[in-house]
Amino acid sequence: MIIVMGLPGAGKSTVLKGLKTDYKIQNYGDLMLEIEKKEFGIKDRDEMRKLPIEKQKLAQKLVADVLAKEKGRFILDTHCSVATPSGYYPGLPFEFLKHIKVDALVLITADVDEVAKRRTNDPTRIRDVDDVALHDQMNKAYLAAYSAFTGAPATVIKNKEGKVEEAVAQLQALLK
Repeated sequence: MIIVMGLPGAGKSTVLKGLKTDYKIQNYGDLMLEIEKKEFGIKDRDEMRKLPIEKQKLAQKLVADVLAKEKGRFILDTHCSVATPSGYYPGLPFEFLKHIKVDALVLITADVDEVAKRRTNDPTRIRDVDDVALHDQMNKAYLAAYSAFTGAPATVIKNKEGKVEEAVAQLQALLK
């Protein structure tokens, strides 16, 4: 499994859409949302990060159970860390990581001003205001921890404004 992560607004899903690959792409948030709707009655993605941490941990365990059964080559599209009302929470806790085989970790990032602008211009989401620069730093720290824990190599790909093809090409090269 290759895990591709990034800040909300960094463009990770856009980069993934540009890939030409036989890898199956699974969105972690979609799995979490399914589970949290059923288990906790939430209505949309923007409510997910506001659940108490214990409920988030339970949902992550249930997602890990689903992913551990995956066969073949696939990419997990997720967040490195989640800004919650009680602080930054790992998107991939060690308890989750110990149940899956990770081949590579990729962090899609962008300049913090670009991320803030993309978030502002996205009418489909209700985003909390957070310190984008701090969140980006936290993601890089979590990425290093995930790499050390899993033994999988970590790569950072910069998704510059107007240059998504370059980010796609870098990720495409990693899949070979």
